[in-house]
Amino acid sequence: MSVLVPWLGMLALLCVGMTLVVMLDRLVFAAIARRPRTSMRDTLLAPLRTIAATLVRQQNRTEHPDRLNWALAPVLYLGLAGIGLAVVPLAPGVAVIDSPASVVLWGAAEALTVIAVFLHGWSANAPLPLLGAYRYAALSLPIMLLSMFVLIGTALPAQSLSVTRIVESQHEVWNVWRQPLGLLLFLLLGLSLSLRGPFDYADSTDLAGGTASEVSGAARLTWQLARHAMLVAFAAMASSAFLGGYLGPVRAGPWWLALKMLVLLTLLIGAGHGLARLPPSRMLTLLWTVLLPLAFLDLGVAGVVALW
Repeated sequence: MSVLVPWLGMLALLCVGMTLVVMLDRLVFAAIARRPRTSMRDTLLAPLRTIAATLVRQQNRTEHPDRLNWALAPVLYLGLAGIGLAVVPLAPGVAVIDSPASVVLWGAAEALTVIAVFLHGWSANAPLPLLGAYRYAALSLPIMLLSMFVLIGTALPAQSLSVTRIVESQHEVWNVWRQPLGLLLFLLLGLSLSLRGPFDYADSTDLAGGTASEVSGAARLTWQLARHAMLVAFAAMASSAFLGGYLGPVRAGPWWLALKMLVLLTLLIGAGHGLARLPPSRMLTLLWTVLLPLAFLDLGVAGVVALW
């Protein structure tokens, strides 16, 4: 039974988290757009309505697509979200993957996300999905480098690449106080991994949906669920790396992790709706010349603080 506890906890967190993402998306968008207040009933039924509306749509097919990879890309994306969530400790001694190098495993999962998104756009054999795939591949490299600089900074106080050890090292001081800039930079990765807001270059509206412009029905629902799952996994990782994870002022437990994830999910969804997207060329310049040097500076400061 003890072996099943981490798995059941992870699945429960993932399902509840994805449901909350749909509800928060609706509430935050209504608040930013200053629309009439949504009733609680409509908010609670929003996930079910979204699923039903997507499933009844006719399945779309392009000419000569790579059907196998087109079907596998959303599954790979969803699986990578699951791996990312699996390395996060839900409570003391409760983690699906408690590896001494779990930060490296997280980095591998986020890097392979580029393959999943590119495969989703390339295998459709259509121009707009392919453009979205190439744009995401070009912009993802500096974002991945940025995130790893920041994550290594959180590992320095723990003297370990284990996410469990990183959480335990924050008993006295959360890493967000050691690295306030690091958390802000790391949140950019969450927007990129989940294809949201200013980093939605793969599935953006200027490409009529980008990599998802030619999918509908169950295939589109799977892709959307994978995006939501990746956002939940990222929120769990960011909460553990910077906000102490399951640690709290009284009695550590998964409820603290869930509360911190809720705060970060609200912040990320709000940023996704409220921040404008720069042209790809400007964003590349910003990433390479401003944000990446800031991430390296953050790592240097974290190293000095850890030595001090």
